[in-house]
Amino acid sequence: MTPVGHVVYLHGFASSPLSSKASWFRRELESRGVGYDCPDFNQPAFETLTVSRMLAQVREAVAGASAGPVALIGSSLGAFVALHAAAADATGRVDRMVLLAPAIDFGGNRLRQLGEHGIDEWRRSGSLRLFHYGYNELRDVGFALYEDAARYDAFTVPVRHPALVVQGRQDDLVDAPTVERWASSRPTVDLRLVDDGHQLTASMPFIWSESARVLGLD
Repeated sequence: MTPVGHVVYLHGFASSPLSSKASWFRRELESRGVGYDCPDFNQPAFETLTVSRMLAQVREAVAGASAGPVALIGSSLGAFVALHAAAADATGRVDRMVLLAPAIDFGGNRLRQLGEHGIDEWRRSGSLRLFHYGYNELRDVGFALYEDAARYDAFTVPVRHPALVVQGRQDDLVDAPTVERWASSRPTVDLRLVDDGHQLTASMPFIWSESARVLGLD
C-alpha cells in the first residue's frame, strides 16, 4: 500500500490529544516523518461538544494536512466520527482508516445507557455532569450532544476505504458483537478482535504493528 503522508488522529469522548494512544501514534509517526494532527474536540468548550462540531474540526484538519494520502485514526467516539468524516470527505485525500473500539452505536443505544429517566433529566437540565479523563475532573456536556448524535448512523454510512478495526472482547463500553455485526457486511473492513478492554492498553504493540501495515509504513 502507498505510504500515508499525513494522519489525523481523533481522540475519544472525554479524552484529549494527550491520551496514551494519541501519544503513541504521534511518537511513532513523527519518528518516520509522517505528518500528524490531533484536533482537540474539547475546544472551544467541552460543554458544547457535538458530533457535527467534531466533523467540522476533522474537515479543517484534513484540508490543512501535508502532502500525500491522509489516514484517519479514531478511538471510540473518534472512530464513529472518522467513519462519517471519511464518507463525507470532499478533498478525495482520505483513503484509509484505523478504528479502535469504534462506538458504532453512539447515536443510539450507547447514549441510552443512561435510561429514559437519565435522558429526561439531561434534557430538562440542559447538561450532564460526568468525569472527563482528559482533564481528570468532572465536566458538564450539553444535551445538544445527544440530539445531534441521533443524526448520524454508522450502519447506513458507506465505507469505501480500507479500514482496520481493533475491538476488545472485554470492552465494557462498546459492544463487541455489535462491532462484529457491523464489520461482517463491509468488505473493506478488516476486523481484529483482541482480549482487551475499551482502552486497548495491553494491545498497543499489536495495534501499531497492524496500523503500520495499513499506513504503508511496515
